[in-house]
Amino acid sequence: MLHQFDMDYFKKYTCVCGVDEAGRGPLAGDVYAAAVVFDDDTIIDEVNDSKKLSEKKREELFDVICEKAKDFCIATASVDEIEELNILGAAMLAMKRAVEGLEYKPDVALVDGNRKPPVECETVTVVKGDAKSQSIAAASILAKVARDRYMKQIAQDYPQYQFDKHKGYGTKLHYEMLDKYGISEVHRPSFLKKYLAEKK
Repeated sequence: MLHQFDMDYFKKYTCVCGVDEAGRGPLAGDVYAAAVVFDDDTIIDEVNDSKKLSEKKREELFDVICEKAKDFCIATASVDEIEELNILGAAMLAMKRAVEGLEYKPDVALVDGNRKPPVECETVTVVKGDAKSQSIAAASILAKVARDRYMKQIAQDYPQYQFDKHKGYGTKLHYEMLDKYGISEVHRPSFLKKYLAEKK
C-alpha cells in the first residue's frame, strides 16, 4: 500500500513531501514537476503511478489530490532552460521550484528516481517511487496532468503540429508534422539533432 511507505517517514519527520516530474522525453514543450504534502492520515486509494492510469482517471484524481493535499505546488522549466542546462538539469530545476513553492516547508522530500534536486530539506531518492509512495504518485499525477493541459494549450497556438494528440512525444504523427512544417519555437532543438542530421 502506497500510504504505508510514506508512514515510515512520518515516524521520523513531521512534514513529508513527494516530488516527481513529467515531460523529460518529449521533443517539445516545458518540463513539469510537482511537490505534494499530505497529512499523515490522508489516504487516496486510487492514487498510483500516473503512467498506469488512464488520462480520464488522472484528470479525476488531479482534483481529488488538490482538494485533499495539505499543500502542493506545480512548477516548470522552460525549453530555453532545457537547452541551456540539458533535460536532467532542467528537470531538477523544476523539482527545486516545486519544493520551494510549498507554503509548508518539508522536513524531507521523497523524490522519484535516483537523482537529488538541489533543495534545502533532506532528500531521499526512491527508484520507481511513483509506484511505491502515495505522495510521489500524487506528484506524478499533478505534473503529468498539468503538462498534458499545457500541451493542449500549445496545440491551439500551433495547431499544425497536433500537440494535443501526441503531447510532444516523438510519435510517427509528430515526425510527420515536423517533416511538413519544420521546427517551431516550442520544440527542443537538442532533442532533434539526430532528426535534423538525417534530414540533411
